[in-house]
Amino acid sequence: MNKKFIYIALSILSVAFMSSCRKDLLNQNATVSPNSNTFWLTEADAVTGLMGNYNEFRPCFDRDYHFDGHGDFLKMYNTGAAPISMTVNNPSSYGNGAATLYRELYGSINTSNYVIENIRSKLLPNAVTTASRQNLEAIIGEARLLRGIAYFRLISLWGDVPYIYKIVNAPIEVDTISRSSITKVKDSIYADFTYAAEKLPNRAAAIGRAAKPAALAFRGKLQLFWGSWKKNGWPELEGFQQSTAEARTAFEGAAADFNRVITEFGLNLFRGGAPGEWGEMGKADVLPNYYYMFIPSTGNPNADGEMLMVLTHGGNATGQSEEYMRVWTGVSVGLSQNQAIPRYELADRYQSTITGDFLPKMTQLNPSTNSAARTTPNSSVNPDSYKDRDYRMKATLLWDNEKIMGIGTTETTGFVAFRYKTWSGNITIDGVSYPAFNDNTTNLSGLQSRKFVRNYGGQNRSSGDYNWPLMRLADVFLMYAEATNEVNGPQADAIALVNRVRARGKLPALAASKTANPTAFFEAIEQERIVELFGEGQRAFDLRRWRKLETVFGAPYGAGKWFQDSWGNNWERFFFNADELVYQRCYIYQIPEAERVRNSNLTQNKPWR
Repeated sequence: MNKKFIYIALSILSVAFMSSCRKDLLNQNATVSPNSNTFWLTEADAVTGLMGNYNEFRPCFDRDYHFDGHGDFLKMYNTGAAPISMTVNNPSSYGNGAATLYRELYGSINTSNYVIENIRSKLLPNAVTTASRQNLEAIIGEARLLRGIAYFRLISLWGDVPYIYKIVNAPIEVDTISRSSITKVKDSIYADFTYAAEKLPNRAAAIGRAAKPAALAFRGKLQLFWGSWKKNGWPELEGFQQSTAEARTAFEGAAADFNRVITEFGLNLFRGGAPGEWGEMGKADVLPNYYYMFIPSTGNPNADGEMLMVLTHGGNATGQSEEYMRVWTGVSVGLSQNQAIPRYELADRYQSTITGDFLPKMTQLNPSTNSAARTTPNSSVNPDSYKDRDYRMKATLLWDNEKIMGIGTTETTGFVAFRYKTWSGNITIDGVSYPAFNDNTTNLSGLQSRKFVRNYGGQNRSSGDYNWPLMRLADVFLMYAEATNEVNGPQADAIALVNRVRARGKLPALAASKTANPTAFFEAIEQERIVELFGEGQRAFDLRRWRKLETVFGAPYGAGKWFQDSWGNNWERFFFNADELVYQRCYIYQIPEAERVRNSNLTQNKPWR
């Protein structure tokens, strides 16, 4: 059968193919299902099918850092992140740039349905032992968790979406399907997460597999987002109603789920949440613990359990490698391409390890016109201005005169020094000459990334094996604090959890003024989310559910927001004289028009009509 299915999830995949490579489930030739005489006979077949499900699920989420490009602290240069392209990475006008993601999410959902239905109909009825039944139900639980996460992403971006709960065999089954209300889809997601929480083991079968803590964490996150939407409203989603009572119930449910993750499973922050050592200014032979959580050699083992759910990559010659180093650094490190640039404004978000509060904003000085710029106190290009700050800054960023390990194709080449707008030659620091960090001349902020960048050789820029964090314990701490704050204001246990996250940056506990009332504590939580979760794809979702785009970027028809570099030059401006429609189109995405052409029952979101 040669007809292409360019609808939502229109094929049954052979499991062998699913496990070996990816296919676009919305634009492919139909394939036949595996012969039931040779497959779906054993528990091993169920596991193989589940691995195919993970294979389809992974690319929908393992480059979530692109969503940070829709926020206020990361510049993304590359929109064509194969295999799924986000065609717009700017902080505005991005709501029509995710049509491929829409299709791929439904592809992952169809694969989940395929696993769930075949285990239910072919394996469970023949399970002869309690242990076998429990194992099969746990595999269904994982598939339902993946399905729920995919639908959660869909409603977070598009609101009302079609809900498909079974295998789709032919176009006729979906070519007239309408969008289900977000409430109904949310309830189905909740049911998937609940089943997974009941059936999954306390510990995952392997790194990259999900367990009960992940299911509870995602159920809590679903309720937290629902509470945010019900509290703050979603006027761009037609028919959606605010409700203080529903918001409170959702926040209470979220807090309960997060509390179980925190208290029932013996999990801890990476390396016990200890900050480690800053090392010396300008050196990189010793780095804080936070850095080591995000490189494969030290982060992947997950001994403490901070990574509640990760997306694994195979590394060299597996066909499933990640390319994070290629994205997050420049030519001097593995011939990388510098596609993700921290915005200069992030630097001032890192607080003092002495006072625990914000420092005065650095003065942006241009050393090409001011000979004293590099020695002026509190200058943005004076390395001393970065002393005694949150240890996560050293683990995340490079600023002038910071060093990073150079890498050739695969071999280390010694330390190179970063200095803004110095892309070649050598840099002399304290009488020692270092090769200048080459960042492809694309860096226009004055900061460079260290997070996600390996400091050892043996792998090229595209053959990494880092486990991308889909859910982390630190995020759960902060979400628990947010949920309880919404219900009862600042609570002692929530404050203690936020302080545990701060402690990994060697910051003192929050001052009393930061926990004096719900507003102050919320601001402290937001601050921690900015620096703790930078680059992990959370910021844009936070801004949207909190209705803070206008707060960050300015009101409609206003001056918008300029982003500058460390020298004080204007770099990019967003939302300048933007009308209400521009903001509305950021709060809710466009239903892909190609899907609506093929299915006239798919209505369009209000701002996109």
